[in-house]
Amino acid sequence: MKRIKNILLACTVVLTLGVFVGCSQSGDSKNEGSETRKVQTVKGEVEIPKDPKKIVDISGSSEELVLLGYTPVGTANVDSYETDKVPAYVKNKLGNSKVVGHSMMDTMDVESIIELQPDLIIMSPRQEKIYDQLKSVAPVVMLEDKSNDWEAKFKDVAKLFDKENEAQKWLDEYYKKAKNVGDEIKKANGDATYLAVLATSGQFMVFTEGGIGTVLKEDMGLKQPKNMPKQDSITLPTVSLEGLTKIDADNLIVIGTKSELDSLKSNSVWNKIKAVKNSKVTELPASPYFSQAYNPIGREILLDNLKEEIIKK
Repeated sequence: MKRIKNILLACTVVLTLGVFVGCSQSGDSKNEGSETRKVQTVKGEVEIPKDPKKIVDISGSSEELVLLGYTPVGTANVDSYETDKVPAYVKNKLGNSKVVGHSMMDTMDVESIIELQPDLIIMSPRQEKIYDQLKSVAPVVMLEDKSNDWEAKFKDVAKLFDKENEAQKWLDEYYKKAKNVGDEIKKANGDATYLAVLATSGQFMVFTEGGIGTVLKEDMGLKQPKNMPKQDSITLPTVSLEGLTKIDADNLIVIGTKSELDSLKSNSVWNKIKAVKNSKVTELPASPYFSQAYNPIGREILLDNLKEEIIKK
């Protein structure tokens, strides 16, 4: 009887140790898979996963995430003219990401975000009013709003994941390509000036210090006309058709819907513009070109698009 008791006691000890070891190993495994790092955000210091697997981005930084090796499960990077879809030029990279809103709006489809079960959410101050809701779902990083400074935004996203070097390498290669494309255009067209506008409701939004305008001026090194309207914020300055004639660019890049572009062709004032008379107008569809240059993947693709369109004129 005593022997049986000893055997039972030994079995109990072995089982107990087995459970303890099993739990210990399970705990260690969990800790290994949930390493975190602390990052500075608009809302102060936040602890985030070191290697997040399910990111929902509503800040408009989804292209930056893709370039850094993270494909978000939820995104608000949408086409400005088809807001239920990601832009066509990045569909092959973001096509499986669920659209949960528009990054320039102040609210999102919170229910869809919750259903995605993210382990990290990235947002901007524009969505301040849903911050507390989202904070209960997953760690939330609120980035500064740098919508009109695409390079600074890219670097901010890279800093979250300690990938500044990867971002800088991509930027260096981009700027090298942009300069080469600019040199090719200057070689083909000489010392000409370039103006990019968005045609909308009979007026023109001028890309003075934003979007495609900075690709032309800053990245490619192409000249702008002297009479450019000033831009003091993210909002593009707007001019009438008569105002557009006074800017007097050698080359005009006009972005617009098909109906907007078609209506210009029969306009007598439009047909008196120097670039129009000299067949130096490049027409680009509003979807996706209006907002394409505000994002890194779109910006790089735009280099080849512009080179092809401008040089053939």
